[in-house]
Amino acid sequence: MKLSGRVVSGSRKASFFTQLDWVQEQCATKLGFKPYPGTLNVELSPESVVHLRALEKEAKTEFIPPDPKYCVARLLSVSLRSIAGAMIFPAEDVRIHGKSIVEIIAPVGLKDVLNIEDGDQVTLTVAQEKES
Repeated sequence: MKLSGRVVSGSRKASFFTQLDWVQEQCATKLGFKPYPGTLNVELSPESVVHLRALEKEAKTEFIPPDPKYCVARLLSVSLRSIAGAMIFPAEDVRIHGKSIVEIIAPVGLKDVLNIEDGDQVTLTVAQEKES
């Protein structure tokens, strides 16, 4: 499945999360890469938002925190052009973005590597999920 949207600025808080030791370890083990410090935020088109809730339910991979002050996050493998990454779905009660904005983690800074910036249109390709 493909989801389309436009790149938007985030809250600049994801770099802290992606650099936590347990997130780095679980990302390497479960997704096969060490995450770049930060995420790419994509505001999905209305047509893509329609599919988002069902896709989130399909997400089987989870980051499970060792400390209860953090929440479990579900992940769904995606790619942007040729770069594999994952959409992160934190627990509903801690989400800071609207329902149409998704965050993408990847092994590289997607904006720099793909030469994209806020406002650019992008297409995310959702991978088939398997248990992990």
